[in-house]
Amino acid sequence: MAVRLVVDGESDLTVVGEAADGEEALALVREKAPDVVLMDVRMPGRDGVSWTRELLALERPPRVIVLTAFDSDALVLDALRAGALGFVLKHTPPGQIIAAVRSVANGEPALSPQATARLITAATAAGSPVVLGAAREAAQKRLAPLTPRELDTARAIADGLGNREIAERLGITVATVKAHTSSLFSKLEVDNRVQIALLVRDAEHPGPGH
Repeated sequence: MAVRLVVDGESDLTVVGEAADGEEALALVREKAPDVVLMDVRMPGRDGVSWTRELLALERPPRVIVLTAFDSDALVLDALRAGALGFVLKHTPPGQIIAAVRSVANGEPALSPQATARLITAATAAGSPVVLGAAREAAQKRLAPLTPRELDTARAIADGLGNREIAERLGITVATVKAHTSSLFSKLEVDNRVQIALLVRDAEHPGPGH
């Protein structure tokens, strides 16, 4: 209810529905075709990760922001790998929630700095259950077809750089960065920069005992 009041208070945003669980959310998305869905990772029955996958498999998928209280970093990582474009902490200040919705509606990731740092720690900690050897090998295999420049671009994306910053780091034009990024989407079969970043994190994680 609080989120609805925040979003509906903006002249350019409208809440078209609320759902008590994933089944209801799926039905609402099919009926209303919203641009953005705020998905709680914890809900009755199946978790928000599996429902995120279902929503993104629709013919007209919404863009998804996952909500979390950080009772499970692994669930949020899984949701981002599934294609969610961002996440916000519960009890995030209203202005940041609105900014996240607008960003994701425009196809840009919405990752709060605090939450990003927490997730990177979870994804790269030695012995972390969310990054196993098999996942690392799978990520390395997916990155293998990239050219050296595309890999450099992927690493820069994983570092959180924007197109202009990547261009400056690599000594190339912004147009070339965009071309490399488009190629990454195609070769890696991903939908957004968050998924590229997570693949790089998985592939370059040294693993337990290293």
